[in-house]
Amino acid sequence: MKEKTCCFTGHRRIPKEHMEWLPQQLHQAVLDMIELGVTRFCCGGAMGFDTLAERAVIACRAENPEIQLCLFLPCKEQARSWNAAARKEYEEILAMADSVVYVSDHYYNGCMQSRNRRMVDESAYCISYLYGATGGTAYTVRYAVKKDCQIVSLYQPE
Repeated sequence: MKEKTCCFTGHRRIPKEHMEWLPQQLHQAVLDMIELGVTRFCCGGAMGFDTLAERAVIACRAENPEIQLCLFLPCKEQARSWNAAARKEYEEILAMADSVVYVSDHYYNGCMQSRNRRMVDESAYCISYLYGATGGTAYTVRYAVKKDCQIVSLYQPE
């Protein structure tokens, strides 16, 4: 199954000007993965890039019913401190997922990294939106490279 699986990693904060091109690039990247035979897409359920990725997979699934959206969530209370609009979108996506895996019942220091490693460990491909050298996204891309995932970078420096 690994050869048919792609995960996503990206930043929670997306500059407004990137929102002009990133959703379309992400949609196209998912379609490109489908052309390569990928049928399982793993997302982390966070705000920002994860939400865009989940929405892209859901949109592509409408025309490709074999596509699966698998959510890998760090803990059950991930969205508890989010604002109402973000929680509503999170719940909508959760309801549309084909499967949900919780790394932990409760938050602990490192549960996000555990979630990211699990997604990478099950994937042959990783679509990334990385514009910095530090943080969780940078860690996950380095881990994916170490695990021989094929990286598709969507970041386009100005």
